[in-house]
Amino acid sequence: MRKIIFFILLIIISFNSFACPICGCGGGNLYFGLLPNFNNKFIGVRYHYAEYHTQLANDPTQFSTNYYNSTEIWGGFNIGKKFKVLGFVPYYSNKQIDDDGTTFKNGLGDITLMGQYKLLDIVKNAAGNKVLQQQLWIGGGLKLPTGSFNVNPKDTTTTIADINAQLGTGSIDFILNGLYTLTVGNVGINASATYKINSLNSDNYKYGNKFTSNCIAFYKIATKKNTISPNIGIGYETVNSNILNSSKVQYTGSHVTNAIAGVEFGFKKIGIGMNAQIPLEQNFAEGQTQLRFKAMAHITFSL
Repeated sequence: MRKIIFFILLIIISFNSFACPICGCGGGNLYFGLLPNFNNKFIGVRYHYAEYHTQLANDPTQFSTNYYNSTEIWGGFNIGKKFKVLGFVPYYSNKQIDDDGTTFKNGLGDITLMGQYKLLDIVKNAAGNKVLQQQLWIGGGLKLPTGSFNVNPKDTTTTIADINAQLGTGSIDFILNGLYTLTVGNVGINASATYKINSLNSDNYKYGNKFTSNCIAFYKIATKKNTISPNIGIGYETVNSNILNSSKVQYTGSHVTNAIAGVEFGFKKIGIGMNAQIPLEQNFAEGQTQLRFKAMAHITFSL
């Protein structure tokens, strides 16, 4: 049990990021929350939303409000009892309202492929005739440069907002992650940690490496055919500074701590879920950018 607690603590103090107007933390994102409980394979659609507001400290007339929307097809399948493969295909519909007007950016994002190995799988009886279950998955994968990166970062007129408005990073990036679930009866904890290592693209620009973690507690309410699982938790995200020609890009790098609340519904082979995230503490662009709200919803089908 001490090893389990230690692992959870490691996950809680891990980090990542989400796109924002000037802080330089764009460039593809991967969210792991409560994964569906499927026997063999699944496919689904997830919707992600985030809203940020920026106002320059030295010139309050310069402002922007950014709305990031992504619709993502995701799926997975098992290979035997120890391995599974996951895929994520995002489509972005982003909107920016600033002192110059309104702009839109739509299109395919960077596709991510991952493989995972089940390192731990324990089922045993606990006190009060309850069943204790534990699973630990570790894995990694690649983010492919399928999204467009159509900007010249060396141009002096290019802003961080222009960089973050891109649909992809223009680079092949590497991902490491761990997923741990502990349930005792109807109560459980789901913890995840992801580290994303970005590489240089053809313009010699590198988005900052990202870390993310979530720790979510849930309670399963079961009927004869359906389940309802309300959940609550906390997430911590951070990103390193972006790099151009071996130099750090100003106002890039960030961190944020979010409170998470949501609910999952299970109907035979269909899963529906949603959550909302509210910032508890944050630091983007030296305080000039503020995350207002994040949310996610999904529908998933077991095949």
